[in-house]
Parts: sequence; structure tokens; C-alpha cells
Amino acid sequence: MFGIPGKQAVTITPAAATQIAKLMEKDGSKGLRIGVKKGGCAGMEYTMDYVSEIDPMDETVEQDGARVMIAPMAQMFLFGTEIDYQVSLLESGFKFKNPNVVDECGCGESIKFDESLADK
Repeated sequence: MFGIPGKQAVTITPAAATQIAKLMEKDGSKGLRIGVKKGGCAGMEYTMDYVSEIDPMDETVEQDGARVMIAPMAQMFLFGTEIDYQVSLLESGFKFKNPNVVDECGCGESIKFDESLADK
């Protein structure tokens, strides 16, 4: 879809792959679909859903038993993103290191993309 031949759309750290695979097995899902939607104080938010069916229009990345699908409308916003899973004393969760983000809110859950991406 929206990619460079020979380069994955997103990368998954070993910690994220382990967590995704564990949750896929527990829930019996086919993988984790990520996307973006309007919302939050910076304008956009990531979406994450475990799904039972793979949409053939999704960009699929598989690594170490983990499968991540990128919704078609989100591919241009997520290209080049690293998905990590971090555990700290106060919280644990998936973290996105996205080179397409130009601003984010203080909590890090709401993001803003370069306006030119929306025009593509």
C-alpha cells in the first residue's frame, strides 16, 4: 500500500512483539490493528484493537509470533513508526515512536501530524 519496497511499514521491538503475541494467544485474535482517528487535545489519537479477521487492505507486519495490521487510512501517518512496550513503576503500555508526529499533548496520548500528510 503506502510503503517502500523491502522496508516494513512499522517496526516492533522485542518487548512489544512478546506482549502482542501473548495477548493474541490469550484472546485468540489474528493480530493487533493500529490506526489513527481524530480526537484528543492535539488533534489525533492512536487506535489499537485486537481483531478476529485480517482485512486484505491492511498492511501486515509479522515478527516473533506477533502480527500488527495497519488500517489503510492510517498507513501514511504510521510509516516509519517503532512500536515498543514499556513497563515502569507507575504504568505499562505500548509506546509509539513516530517520525511523522510534529507535536503531542503532555500525556503523550494525543498527537499532531504534519498537515501535508493529510493532503496525500
